[in-house]
Amino acid sequence: RTRYIQTELGFHERLFVAVLTSKATLNTLAVAVNKTVAHHFPRLLYFTGLRSAKVPHGMVLVAHGDERPIWLMYETMHYIHQHFGSDYDWFYIMQDDTYAQAEQVKALVMHLSINQDVYLGRAEEFIGGDEQARYCHGGFGYLLSRSLLLKLHQHLDSCRNEILSVRPDEWLGRCIIDFLGITCTSQLQGQHYHTYELAQNAKPEKEDEEEFQVALAVHPVSDVTLMYRLHKHFSRIQLDRAYREIQDLQMQIRNLTSLTPAGEAGLTWPVGINAPFLPKSRFEVISWDYFTEQHLFSCPDGSPKCELSGASKADVSDIIESALEQLNSRYQPLLRFSKRQLLNGYRRFDPTRGMEYTLDLLLEAVTQKGHTHVLVKRVSLVRPLSKVEIIPMPYVTEATRVQLVLPLTVQDLDFVANFLDMFAMNTLDTHDNALLTLLFIYHPYDAQRVSQVDVFAGVKAMVGELEKRYAEVKIPWISVKTEVPSQVKLMDIVSKKHPVDTLFFLASVWTEINMEFLNRCRMNTISNWQVFFPVHFQEFNPALVYHGEQAASSSTDFLRDGHFDRHSFAEACFYNSDYMTARTKLAADILDQDEMLEGMEVFDVFLHYSGLHLFRAVEPGLVQKYALRSCNPRLSEELYHHCMLSNLEGLASRSHLAMALFEQEQANST
Repeated sequence: RTRYIQTELGFHERLFVAVLTSKATLNTLAVAVNKTVAHHFPRLLYFTGLRSAKVPHGMVLVAHGDERPIWLMYETMHYIHQHFGSDYDWFYIMQDDTYAQAEQVKALVMHLSINQDVYLGRAEEFIGGDEQARYCHGGFGYLLSRSLLLKLHQHLDSCRNEILSVRPDEWLGRCIIDFLGITCTSQLQGQHYHTYELAQNAKPEKEDEEEFQVALAVHPVSDVTLMYRLHKHFSRIQLDRAYREIQDLQMQIRNLTSLTPAGEAGLTWPVGINAPFLPKSRFEVISWDYFTEQHLFSCPDGSPKCELSGASKADVSDIIESALEQLNSRYQPLLRFSKRQLLNGYRRFDPTRGMEYTLDLLLEAVTQKGHTHVLVKRVSLVRPLSKVEIIPMPYVTEATRVQLVLPLTVQDLDFVANFLDMFAMNTLDTHDNALLTLLFIYHPYDAQRVSQVDVFAGVKAMVGELEKRYAEVKIPWISVKTEVPSQVKLMDIVSKKHPVDTLFFLASVWTEINMEFLNRCRMNTISNWQVFFPVHFQEFNPALVYHGEQAASSSTDFLRDGHFDRHSFAEACFYNSDYMTARTKLAADILDQDEMLEGMEVFDVFLHYSGLHLFRAVEPGLVQKYALRSCNPRLSEELYHHCMLSNLEGLASRSHLAMALFEQEQANST
């Protein structure tokens, strides 16, 4: 629970960035800032006086309702302190006509001590003043430390009433100087804040001054095109610098390798990348996937051959292009290669280093004299794992109440008693914050005879016994009449009867509820962010696995005689508000074609109509005993197919099935 540890120990995030924009430039310069540097900063917000009718996609905008520059600066500083003052160590303020080198700014704050009041930027003299005090020019951005922001906040109201200025950056500088006695500086603790002022009609590609090359911030950026040109130029500088550093590190590794016990034989390829994974047994061998330029021979659905498309096609094209580029860079000008055909392609993902490729290329080589040769060349490539990034996720608690929803048909009656026993033992006895709602699905024929013979009378009696045993517990049920129990239609009924903030766990009658899983359901389901579809562990048919003998009870056999059923989407954890939002979009899409719902599951609703993260993962805490499911032929062909596959793959492993066939043949032969 790293987020809680971070909070309790008083750790702060490193850098918060505020961009001052306006209604006139929000859809131009602000968008350019967002596309060029925003993704490099951990947190970035845009502040404006008045907002446009439509906010550009992917931008978090705060509108203060007034375009006056001083008022905008005052409100922005107040907002930053109120909402982020206790979460970040550094605050970087810039304008939307500023190009900032994000990586350089992040590197700068990494080298500064947080135990000092910092006001760092391009120091400028006050207009009409000859004093030594300086303010930081807003066009080039400036950096404030958390300690300075906390001290400054209590004086903002006084500054607003007492200090008169036309420029917001000068107003802020005067406020910091008058009340805190701190002046702007361009260098601190051995670190320099380099800036560069662009001349009118400047061309970044032709700027070769050292001052420009090392600048953290460039100003003024007059139009969107110039912003993108600056970003391209500085990205190229950073890329060249990174390649030079890689070459230097590789040379150092080569020099040091000869001094190691393994000697030069211990040098891996590529230099500096982890060595390939060495399997300790045949079960750990990572298999290679074969492909050509048109087809993939290891398909996600298990078929032997499928068309190469989408991301896989782009990946293969990129690898072939990279191979040709590397060959030409190595052999030119003596030889120039062009591709005729990819003969064979192999790839595999090595978790210790990345994606590995081996290509057999039919190449045409042209010499300096124009002679042409056709040859076959085998090349090996590695797409290494890059820097691991921690995706920011809202954190939740384990105190959320879980509302279990259990749909029941007549075919499920034999398994209800075990479900209720496990529910009582693992939730009611332990006082877990979980409730249960039963959904009785009546066939129209059974519904007509419910007054004479209620097929669910036995289940209702069991519920009554539970309510007597646990006086504080109420287990409601809902009765539905239908021939085709569509998961979406059933969830529509349940959703309307619960508050919008309800956390649902859609269960199946074979599910064995336990506290461990319910906690993971709470932690993996985040309102307006993520839904959780666990893959339960399905035990094999004991008649085939154990041949009628008692199953082994050793703890080492846990999750051995079974498999994770990837064909089942019956279990799901999600918030009612998220379901209602996605369901509304679905209703607008299909209009009155309710028959389409019979071929959909809740998973399909979230996948196509929510925009949320769908977390699909194996769940060892969700174990189901073997049972032959009843597959309803009235459902869609795809759902029926998934149900049949789940039954077939849940019979036994290949070795168990082979043994059963062998024994049957042996019996028939005698």
